[in-house]
Amino acid sequence: MLGTEFLPISRAEMTARGWERPDFVYVTGDAYVDHPSFGVAIISRVLEAAGYRVAILAQPNWKTLDDIKRFGRPRLGFLVTAGNVDSMVSHYSVTRHRRSYDYYSPGGKTGLRPDRATIVYSNLIRQAYGDVPIILGGLEASLRRFAHYDYWEDRMRRSILIDSRADILTYGMGENILVRIANLLDKGVPVKKIRDVRGSCYLCPADKPELHYEVAAELDWEELKEGGRAYAEAFGAQYREQDAIGGRAIIEHYGDKILVQNPPMPPLEREELDRVYALPYTRKVHPVYDKDGGVPAIAEVAFSVTHNRGCFGACNFCALAFHQGRSVRSRSKESVLEEAREIVKMPDFKGYIHDVGGPTANFRAPACDKQLKSGVCPNRKCLAPKPCPNLKVDHKEYYDLIESVEAIPGIKKVFIRSGIRFDYLMADPDDSFFRKLVRDNVSGQLKVAPEHCSSGVLAYMGKPDFSVYRRFREKFFDLCRECGKEQYLVPYLMSSHPGSTLHDAIALALYLKRENLSPEQVQDFYPTPGTASTVMFATGIDPFTGKKVYVARDPREKRLQRALLQYGKPENAPLVREALIAAHREDLVGTGKDCLVRPENNYKPQGKNQGRNQNQKNNRNQKSPRPQKNAKSSKPSANGQRNKKKK
Repeated sequence: MLGTEFLPISRAEMTARGWERPDFVYVTGDAYVDHPSFGVAIISRVLEAAGYRVAILAQPNWKTLDDIKRFGRPRLGFLVTAGNVDSMVSHYSVTRHRRSYDYYSPGGKTGLRPDRATIVYSNLIRQAYGDVPIILGGLEASLRRFAHYDYWEDRMRRSILIDSRADILTYGMGENILVRIANLLDKGVPVKKIRDVRGSCYLCPADKPELHYEVAAELDWEELKEGGRAYAEAFGAQYREQDAIGGRAIIEHYGDKILVQNPPMPPLEREELDRVYALPYTRKVHPVYDKDGGVPAIAEVAFSVTHNRGCFGACNFCALAFHQGRSVRSRSKESVLEEAREIVKMPDFKGYIHDVGGPTANFRAPACDKQLKSGVCPNRKCLAPKPCPNLKVDHKEYYDLIESVEAIPGIKKVFIRSGIRFDYLMADPDDSFFRKLVRDNVSGQLKVAPEHCSSGVLAYMGKPDFSVYRRFREKFFDLCRECGKEQYLVPYLMSSHPGSTLHDAIALALYLKRENLSPEQVQDFYPTPGTASTVMFATGIDPFTGKKVYVARDPREKRLQRALLQYGKPENAPLVREALIAAHREDLVGTGKDCLVRPENNYKPQGKNQGRNQNQKNNRNQKSPRPQKNAKSSKPSANGQRNKKKK
């Protein structure tokens, strides 16, 4: 249900509620948005529903103690998060340059949170209040809970719990974890005695370890700080224990202290998720940011519904497996419909639900019945390299869910914009949902993630073979023709992933040329904490097999691989020639139809009209209704925009 009142963000708002002090002060690196797509909104509302008073301290000034002291010392403690995204990812591009825009700050303004925000905020609290309980949470803390490779410093760093001097770190989805901790603190249990909560990490003396669960692995910072094989093996052990049913505790030694990670908290079941999403969110940006133009991040989710959590796709470059987990859970149909009805009541709603999705839109249940009893398999994936024989593929429930949302009065159209797992879609012998998706739920363009075309690179990514994407693409356009729709695919592509050589990048460039695709944007692999691909980048070792992996670490080679995926841009011509010469593929430098770039002394950029005419000529040979010109862009082409207006 829609709420009408935000939680207090100032002392004046707190006293207006009649509070002398809050139970918790929630410190966040993001602006305050009370919407269930934002972790701070969910956790604060869950704690409020449990009877606790929560004040929000959003983007405090970290250069003084004044903001940290805004609400005084809370009764039970401070909660600290960097926000929805790791603060270093928020601030820096893959080339380590400062970003010029921050989607989670008012008006997109940068510089409103510090680098390594979790550490900075926590140390400020220690400076201001001494031994007050501090509990860390959110993505930054969750993915940095163990010793980890830090791309921005190009070295190993200790657990964030060490450097932050906090008392407890919560990882994964934190609703039940934090309510359990809050209840113990409320009963008077000292924070240093809270040691048995699942989904939490803590420090204790090495000579007197305080353990409550069976230990699966003991790691040592003195070995891990060198990186290499010790780090790769450590990540493999951590990954195998990230399951609420089969997972065990893990220990990491730091001199006279040990870090203890308890097993994961079980995922919220359907009834619990329903309760979380029924809480009284205002679904708005706090009005204090109106003068700045609001907070940009709300635009993509304002009229969207999240129906699931977790992802058994388990791509190696994705942190979901290490955070939300691989065991999928979903909300009930009625819960989703109720949220959709509340969206219809919003004054600026125009009749279009932008998404009914989640980490992967078309997952509604665990991958197989075995997962409910024995947990996820520690040493295999559900979909790659091929679907597991035990995989249950069924889109009937999701089909019914989308149809039911569409039937709500006031809703004109429902789009599905979050990731569709195309290999799961192709594994379904019943293509009813695929047909409906193409007919009713694509907003001109459908985003999918083949990532690459090289079988070797895809294997290191944990993705299916490219032949699956080829079959999906062919069927997508066949269905578009059947229903008379001119629609596009937006394939996400990645350069320089571990395992990718210049030859692999050339192969992908040749595929793009054959298909007449010209991606405007390409994602260069970004090594972020908590992923197997980052471990490969840092060590040159596959943490699952122990085998060596080729890694393009040299910035120049990374630029060459990226340029190859955008070989058609005139400014990339020198880099493309350099890459082709380095790979001994001079046969692709020339004016022939199969060449990627003209020779240097004969290079003439095409004019706009000439390029458009050539594309139109190529279009006649396409199997699809119309080639996709902006393969990586999330913005529709001009023609796509006109079609949307006609609808």
